[in-house]
Amino acid sequence: MKPTDTLTSCEFVCSVKKGSGFTRTMSWLREKSVGIFCCLVLLVVSITSVYLKYLTNLVPADNLLVASEEGPTINLDDLLNFGARQGVETRTSWNAPIIWEGMFDPKLHDQMHIQNKSSVALTVFAVGRYLDAYLKTFLTSAEQHFMLGLKVRYYVFTDEPEKVPNIELGPQRSLKVIQVEKYSRWQDISMMRMKTISDTIELDIRHHCNYVFCLDVDQEFKGRFGSEALGDSVAQIHAGFYKAPNQSFTYDRNPKSKAYMETGDYYYHAAVFGGLLEHVKSLTDHCFLGIMEDKLNNVEALWHDESHLNKYFWLHKPTRLLSPEYCWDRVSNKDIQVARLIWAPKQYDTLRTN
Repeated sequence: MKPTDTLTSCEFVCSVKKGSGFTRTMSWLREKSVGIFCCLVLLVVSITSVYLKYLTNLVPADNLLVASEEGPTINLDDLLNFGARQGVETRTSWNAPIIWEGMFDPKLHDQMHIQNKSSVALTVFAVGRYLDAYLKTFLTSAEQHFMLGLKVRYYVFTDEPEKVPNIELGPQRSLKVIQVEKYSRWQDISMMRMKTISDTIELDIRHHCNYVFCLDVDQEFKGRFGSEALGDSVAQIHAGFYKAPNQSFTYDRNPKSKAYMETGDYYYHAAVFGGLLEHVKSLTDHCFLGIMEDKLNNVEALWHDESHLNKYFWLHKPTRLLSPEYCWDRVSNKDIQVARLIWAPKQYDTLRTN
């Protein structure tokens, strides 16, 4: 090759510029690379977002996190003081907390549930003479002590809607009256409430609240019954058995009943139970199916729906237990530092009719 055949660097650049086809190709490749990079970034962001939502859904409600003033998040159940109460059990064998006064910081629990927009449906049955005897006291005392600071929706089930007292409700509080059938036997009223609660969760509660608490009407709130009681699946330890030996628990011992139990962990009171709405629905469905199967076999559990509830919690361990402070019987006891909810004086001879 002759020296004159060699292109100078300047001449080479000029020749490339003249090659418009090559230039267009390079420009196309650059645009493609930028587009592919942007798509990859969007894909990574989308996958990360979905994964984080998935992880959030895996966190149980019992372990909800709250940001401290410094910024980091904390698990409030990790801050429960399990050694605060001597002489009483504060944790189950499956590591569920048993809530007593002194174990929790009420302000932290309230802050967490307010931040997470927790809302609570409170169901209560006031049928027959129970409406006149107890409902007004139940509702007015609930307005003073039950889940203050949170959104609360009362569901009053009664056979006489026109007699439900007009109660002045606080902010974020509402009341819905639902008419139900009055059965001839109080036992049937007690047992059939499980189906009614399940149906109401499906038709109404799920549109308004994420937690449900189910309480008997013949009770009065006397102290804080707050957000520390909220959990995935909440059971109430019966005041009459919280220190009793296991063999004294009044489980149903009839093998023909679906509520039959040979042994158990605790004896739970059906006057108070609750949790996330899907857990309460599962419990009430289980109890109703057991009750109906017993009816087909001409069997009735010893303590009706309470016997079936105890069987459910034996098979499906509650994630949170409430101490007898949350449902007490008025008897003086050194273990009960705060009687939060107390049984009303019983008038079974006049209130219960067969």
